[in-house]
Amino acid sequence: MPAPSADSPRHLLVPFAAASAPECQALLATLQLPNLQALLPLLAEQTADRGDDHQLSPPHERALARALGLPVADGAIPWAAAQSDTPTEPQAFFSLCHYQVGMDQVLVVPGAGLGLDAADSKALFDAFAPLCGEDGLTLRWDSPTEWHARGEPLRDLTCASLDRVSGRPARDWMPDNSTLPQARLLQRLQSEAQMLFYSHPVHDARAARGQTAINGFWVHGAGALATAPELREPPRMPDTLRQAALRGDWAAWQQAWQTLDNGGIATLLAAARRGEPVTLTLCGERHARTWTTVRAGGLARLGRSIKRLFGDAPISDTLKDL
Repeated sequence: MPAPSADSPRHLLVPFAAASAPECQALLATLQLPNLQALLPLLAEQTADRGDDHQLSPPHERALARALGLPVADGAIPWAAAQSDTPTEPQAFFSLCHYQVGMDQVLVVPGAGLGLDAADSKALFDAFAPLCGEDGLTLRWDSPTEWHARGEPLRDLTCASLDRVSGRPARDWMPDNSTLPQARLLQRLQSEAQMLFYSHPVHDARAARGQTAINGFWVHGAGALATAPELREPPRMPDTLRQAALRGDWAAWQQAWQTLDNGGIATLLAAARRGEPVTLTLCGERHARTWTTVRAGGLARLGRSIKRLFGDAPISDTLKDL
């Protein structure tokens, strides 16, 4: 998924404004977000994107795709192609990870938090890229834990977002690509990567340093666009709530909400009070809900009067419905 702008004042898109984890749900009732509470009554809610927490593409990725003008299909938003110079060519991200094997499940631990440096990553890349080349895939090193793949076998795949699988059982997020011959090719490449990484000197060096093994990769953002898109201005999308939620650090998540309410939400509130057009999208693990400025006509004034008469719903009710 491409990195959205951090500067657009018009549209604020908030990933993981709430999460399904019981620890997060318990915190929602305690959140004090006065700027968000003041902002929502000034805006009109649009048609919500209602889903469930088993969809391959999480709400914030669906919302971002719509904001950019990309096609939205579950597990088939072609993020890698969309940010490339050749968007009609099939592409995907190969994100390095640790598959944590337990008694009855295998958890996916993304490599971003495992301290993989560039030198070790490039050593693994140099060993693995030729295997991909034999199967018609061109691999490019982008960062220590994210490599970019290009080639026809990546067409028409559905893939779960890395945000969906983080810290969760891999089996629950394996999409059904059984009718596609390239799915078997990728499964074989994943098995070969596991064996190659295990026997590579990088594995022994990391083990000697007490570091978690890098023993595989997760494919996501796969596919191609039918035509080159004219992408719209990206929304501002702060990442602090998302990062804390993916780590399961709910104290940091709570603090991130306080910071956002005093920062980006306060900026949006000030703009709305000046009569400027603003949009806010809040995303949980099921739904994405969007509010935007409306002209202060008769119906808008009536709606605001009704809200004042009956009082605004607690902000926790709004966040629980994400």
